[in-house]
Amino acid sequence: MLQPSKYHATTTDLNNENALVEAAKKDPHQFAALYSKYYERIFRFIYQRLDDKEQAFDSTQQVFIKALEKLPKYEFKGVPFASWLYRIASNEVVDLFRTQKAQRTVNIDSISVYNIIEEIQESKIDEYHDKIVNIIADLPEDELQLIEMRFFEKRAFKEIAEILNLTENNAKVKTYRILEKLKKTIK
Repeated sequence: MLQPSKYHATTTDLNNENALVEAAKKDPHQFAALYSKYYERIFRFIYQRLDDKEQAFDSTQQVFIKALEKLPKYEFKGVPFASWLYRIASNEVVDLFRTQKAQRTVNIDSISVYNIIEEIQESKIDEYHDKIVNIIADLPEDELQLIEMRFFEKRAFKEIAEILNLTENNAKVKTYRILEKLKKTIK
């Protein structure tokens, strides 16, 4: 069962954050508060996928430059502003893989793997752990992102959908199809 996540926000949190965003739309100097609030999270998100610190620093800066440029077009959709930033970061990483042939890194922790095994309702947890790790490492980028966001980062489907520009239902369906594929592969 997924644990509550630090990525979930209350209505009050969302409203306060949206007030920061609206202030930054009117005065770009106000963007500094959003930058300070999210820089470390976005950096970790990128660094976790690249495992190249300098490239992660550069890419994180690009994310915030693009966010500031696109801020006037941002629309609040009931999810944290971070979701929008993660979408920009995700696109930045995919672009690095495509244009610069950056090396993809998959950081897998055992607890998350056990959550996946539990989700696919397998009782042979220890037997399947290493198989799942190897299968996850070889997933295509779009499937890996879904698994990482859901099981490693503990994101809600609504937030995953916002980050990946999907509907919430589509995020669920795709995730459970990947889990079905994992289940068939390990047997």
